[in-house]
Amino acid sequence: MNVQRIHAIFEKDIKDFMKNMMLITMPFIPIVLSLMYTRFSDGGVLPISMLYIIVGATYSAVTSSIMMTMMAEENEKKTLRGLVQSPASYVDILVGKSLVVALVSFTSLLISLLIVGIDPFLNLKDVIALLLLFIFFLLLGIGIGLFSKSVASTSAYIMPVMFLFGFTPMIEALGIAKKSAVSQVASVFPLMQAIHVHENNSWISLGIIALWSMGSAIFAYICFKKTTTDD
Repeated sequence: MNVQRIHAIFEKDIKDFMKNMMLITMPFIPIVLSLMYTRFSDGGVLPISMLYIIVGATYSAVTSSIMMTMMAEENEKKTLRGLVQSPASYVDILVGKSLVVALVSFTSLLISLLIVGIDPFLNLKDVIALLLLFIFFLLLGIGIGLFSKSVASTSAYIMPVMFLFGFTPMIEALGIAKKSAVSQVASVFPLMQAIHVHENNSWISLGIIALWSMGSAIFAYICFKKTTTDD
């Protein structure tokens, strides 16, 4: 891992990010959502599920969305192969790009949580869960971005990622029975497991989130190898 190469990739991507109006607006989604929630709650304490919806909105609409757009753009312009063939390694490329997304994501998340109340997250296991969730959504965005043939095609994947992984706790609002097959499957999803960590202080739930992160890492690696070896 070369610090200078990572810094060069970071500088390039932060400049590209600032020029893209669509990407600049994404970090405001969870912030606006937080403001709406606090207004509806009339100053009361928000349920944990609503707090994690804000976390899910940040990671899906900001982390995954920005990363998949950036990777899809590299894929579309055929510049990724040039990066791979340069002295920069696979790790250099991903770390350089991930730093941009991490900076934007954690800034947006911090502001959002300060609006609704950050106290429920000031716990070691909750912090670990948030970091594992970030890794999951980041790698998922990388994989989908590499899988996409163009930036325009990523729009077809952003919404499923948001609803399946970012807004999973909303399933309770749909009135679906907790013992139903849908609820049982949804309960294994990473965001629901993060809620279990918060409520039950469970290491097992942290382990499940880690498995989701490992799965997204394998997915991203497969997509990366396929992109760089295809003609």
